[in-house]
Amino acid sequence: MRTRLGAPQRLAYGPSEFERLDVYRTGRPKAPIFVYFHGGAWLRGSAKDSCFPAEMFVRAGAHFVVPDFIPISAANGDLRVMAEQVRRAIAWTSVNAATFDGDPKRLYIGGHSSGGHLCGVALVTDWKNDFGLAETAVKGGLCESGMYDLKPVRLSARNKYVKFTDEIEQAMSPQRHLDLLRAPVVITYGTNETPEFQRQSRDFAAALKAAGKSVELITAENFNHFETEESLGNPYGPNGRAALALMQLAPA
Repeated sequence: MRTRLGAPQRLAYGPSEFERLDVYRTGRPKAPIFVYFHGGAWLRGSAKDSCFPAEMFVRAGAHFVVPDFIPISAANGDLRVMAEQVRRAIAWTSVNAATFDGDPKRLYIGGHSSGGHLCGVALVTDWKNDFGLAETAVKGGLCESGMYDLKPVRLSARNKYVKFTDEIEQAMSPQRHLDLLRAPVVITYGTNETPEFQRQSRDFAAALKAAGKSVELITAENFNHFETEESLGNPYGPNGRAALALMQLAPA
């Protein structure tokens, strides 16, 4: 993909060494933007290794932005540090969209696995009070195979390196803050994923529907956890198709 598209713009969205992002630009002027957060159990992953969907977005007429952010091991186990960087990456992209000919009024976000969780957290951000942006700064979100209530995660092996407290569990569970949600959400999961990923996706969608929010639940038949991620790079795969539909774009 990088051979075909060329190297991205590498830009800083914050002061720390982790706060950098890659912008893969489309040729269309004033184009919409998709900001993607990689997974990796909050431990692993990078912008460089998570850029594979860029070509689909660029060909369809959208800028693809993929941030790096602090791994949990460098954040003393505090998910709030990671979430704050994710939020700053989105706010920076919105404010600076014009520098890469992007349209801040058409900014969408997505993420897979732990990145899906971070996408959910970002969707329930108070953009107006916390960042001085419009309440509707984010126009839509694609939550792929994520976790949206962290109580079960706190009981899992992740508790060995995520320092859960009642405060962190509450703050970092997007399903508990739906009053702040202002954007339509698409939630996806595969039927070959482990049961908790499936349950969390269904329960998050049900909670959104009960709260009167705009939500679509997509079940990817016979896709496992890693195949759902891969499908974001395919305009005819479950996540690629969902992303383009969310942004009202057609595959190129």
